[in-house]
Amino acid sequence: MNTERTDRHEPGWYEIRLQGRLDERWAAWFDGMTITTRSDPDHAVPVAVTVLRGPVVDQSALHGLLTRLRDVGLPLISVARVESGPMEEPDIGEREGR
Repeated sequence: MNTERTDRHEPGWYEIRLQGRLDERWAAWFDGMTITTRSDPDHAVPVAVTVLRGPVVDQSALHGLLTRLRDVGLPLISVARVESGPMEEPDIGEREGR
C-alpha cells in the first residue's frame, strides 16, 4: 500500500505542451511561466511545439491557466506536474513570460 501523500492543492510546477507556436503577444497572460518553442522530432514534417513551464499555486489556478490556453486556440498536447527547475532539452528559442 502506498502511504505517500501528495496534496494536489499545494503549489507545484507544471509543464504544459501545445502544438504550434505561441506568439509573443500572449506572454503577459502567463505570468511566471517560461515559454519555450522547439521542433517536435516525432513528426516527419517539422512541427513547432510550445512548452510552458513554471509554478502554479493550486488546482484552481491550473484550471484558469488551461482556460486561457483554450482561448489561445492551440491544440493541447500534455499537462504534467514536474520537479521545479529548468528544462533539460535544448531549445529553439526561449522567452520568459512577464
